Amino acid sequence: MRGGATMVDELPVMARQPLHCFLLLDCSGSMASDGKIQALNAAVREALPHLREVESANPHAQLLVRAIAFSTDARWHLAEPTPVEQLDWRPVTAGGYTDLGAAIDLLLPELETPPMPPNALPPAIVLVSDGMPTDDYEHSLEALLHSEWGAQSLRAAIAIGKDADRAALAAFMDGAAPLSASDPEQLAGALRWATSRATQLASTLSEWVDRAHAPRAVDGDVEEAVW
Repeated sequence: MRGGATMVDELPVMARQPLHCFLLLDCSGSMASDGKIQALNAAVREALPHLREVESANPHAQLLVRAIAFSTDARWHLAEPTPVEQLDWRPVTAGGYTDLGAAIDLLLPELETPPMPPNALPPAIVLVSDGMPTDDYEHSLEALLHSEWGAQSLRAAIAIGKDADRAALAAFMDGAAPLSASDPEQLAGALRWATSRATQLASTLSEWVDRAHAPRAVDGDVEEAVW
């Protein structure tokens, strides 16, 4: 190994398998209250160094990040698969409804081969929301769970505040309880854990079975809760 080079630097580009991490981010109007959208942007930025550590620990994987913002309809916020070491997060803004189904529909074409390369690792998909879906998301979710790469994906969900639809988020995770965040610090911890853990498991072809080290979830009317 040359002086100053890392193991990742020494590997030929073709030897590394792409690992796509998709962020589905609720940018509805309710996210504009109590600093939630600002906390979400800060949480994404804080998660990036940890994702870079995951990639460094798995030199056979190239971690690529994409993001969908959904409110009234859905749009690509980060359309191109961006290497995590090159990512400079551009803030999302809040306003509109909570069209989760539209976000999943926008994602679905990316979970087929092509455009997903045959040698890709299972994708990681992280959903963050503070409310109830305002469109017919159930059919879209069913399509996701039965899609070529959606069925193999490692999925995590984070419920922001007491008004988040935990049943919808649990359905996204095949019945597992979502992580909860009642203040900016919890949101940062939950997003950091969810993105790092999902990509780590995907890179090692492990199953999503161990949540023992997930951050503490705080629900209900807690005096310290912000949301």
